[in-house]
Amino acid sequence: MLLNNIRPNKGAIKKFKRLGRGIGSGFGKTSGRGHKGQKSRSGCVIHRGFEGGQMPLHRRLPKFGFHPYRKDETFEIKLSKILSLSDNIVNLSSLKLKNLVPKRAKKVKIIFDKNINRIVTIQGLKLTKNSYRAIKIAGGTIEE
Repeated sequence: MLLNNIRPNKGAIKKFKRLGRGIGSGFGKTSGRGHKGQKSRSGCVIHRGFEGGQMPLHRRLPKFGFHPYRKDETFEIKLSKILSLSDNIVNLSSLKLKNLVPKRAKKVKIIFDKNINRIVTIQGLKLTKNSYRAIKIAGGTIEE
């Protein structure tokens, strides 16, 4: 194979339209844009979903669902952070006092990240399976 024998694949190179080059070209006069109208003008940009002035589908359909301003009132805390608390009883108010969760928190879930070696009592908090198992192995108790 020599460089002068290399050719692109068939159909890889497409001849571009030479617009506005006379009647014989097939794209003379209106250059394939038809007669008059918005799409025949230069600079025409019709945004997605535009239906010619008719009320678009996305505005015709009813709205549904609700997105509250403060949807996140459940917060997560890692199991290792509980070790930083000095007292053995862990509940929502003790976490708020130590600023481990924000004041607006209504629910807290404890997530496992490493095993603990201290006995703790968890009151009224949610736990993942692994964090539940780690607290039980350490000898802690969980109160609902």
